[in-house]
This record gives sequence, structure tokens and C-alpha cells, in this order.
Amino acid sequence: MTTLLNVDDESSQRLAVRMILERQPGLTVVGETGNGSEAVRMASALQPDIVLMDVHMPGMDGTEATRRIVDSGSRSRVLVLTTFDLEERVYKALRAGASGFLLKDAGPEELIAAVHAVARGDAVIAPSLTRKLLDTFAHRLHSPVPDQDHDDSGRLHHLTGREREVLTRVASGRSNGEIAEDLHLAETTIKSHVSSILAKSGARTRVQAVAFAYEAGLVRPDLRM
Repeated sequence: MTTLLNVDDESSQRLAVRMILERQPGLTVVGETGNGSEAVRMASALQPDIVLMDVHMPGMDGTEATRRIVDSGSRSRVLVLTTFDLEERVYKALRAGASGFLLKDAGPEELIAAVHAVARGDAVIAPSLTRKLLDTFAHRLHSPVPDQDHDDSGRLHHLTGREREVLTRVASGRSNGEIAEDLHLAETTIKSHVSSILAKSGARTRVQAVAFAYEAGLVRPDLRM
């Protein structure tokens, strides 16, 4: 059974999400709140597998709540649900350690698939959204020319050539299976490379590894693959 904490300041949105999820075998909503501070407390008390996190909330918003949940060492993974208005707080939520990003207007099937993917430990962010999000904040990222004195560039230096190839493709939004086809390797090998990349870069999630790739200068926001 996959347990979920449903966080949104709109009661109608919480109800809609709960109705979708609880119709699915193996999914159960163990708690709900419309407040970021309460979300942090409930995540600690309930230890849900997944926290569905709204970004826009009064008081403590979803960005700060995500950071606190992740920094606490909680087993819970955070899936951000929001309208995509390109606000910086969305980017910061992903940098804070969210395992995925999904639009509130996503269909029931997409929401369910995202929940199952995050429960498996995968990242959930559509390639088009990855590109749009990173392009939007490109002006905030570091120079595309790596500086070996910069911390991100230093961590990049520890990656092998193959790991850099894999990370470049991860940053383009490609799945492990697609990367395996690109590089003519087994998908299990790609998973091992991704795990190594996370460890060496200090990233908690695949999404954080994408941000690291941009900030370290391995890829540029206008990259097309």
C-alpha cells in the first residue's frame, strides 16, 4: 500500500485528488492539510510514502515545506502539484529536493502514473516542462563555461566521461530506457550510472541532478537533443 499526504490550500482540489487516488487499488490518503507548517508536522508524524505538495499556500508555502521535509531525512518523497505560472518558487521547490513536478490540470491517469513512478523512486517531470522551467531561469544559472574553482564544476570533475554522457541526456528529459537505447547499454547499467551521478553531485533526486548539470555548465538551456 502506497500512503499519501494530500497538501493543498483549496479544499475542492484536495477532494478531487483524494477521489482520484482512493479509487485506485494500493493507494490511500492518510492525511490532508492546507497549510505548509502542518504538512511538515504531518509528514513527520505519518511518514507517508508521498507528499502531494501545493506550492501556493498562505504562511509557509510548499517550497519551504518541501525543503524542511527533505532536510529532516524523512522517507517521504515530495511530488509538487501546481499551476505552471513559471514562478521562481516552483524551481526552488525542485531544488529543495522534490521528486517531481506535475500540473494541477493533469488528467487522472497522469496523476496516478506520477504517483506510482515517484513511489518507485523515479523522478516525474515531463521533458517539455523540464525544458520550459530551466529555460525560464537560464539567466539565473552560472556561465556555461565550467569554472574549476566553482563547487558545481568541482563536483562535475569527479564524474566519468560516461557519467557525463548520461547526465547530459538526463538533463534533456530522457528516461533511463531512452538513454540505454542512445548509448547501447542495458537499462540497469544506466540506473547504476544515475545512482553514481547522484552520489558524486550531492543531488538527492534526478531533478536536482538536472539543475546541477545546468549550473555546472555541462549543458546549456538552449540544448536540443
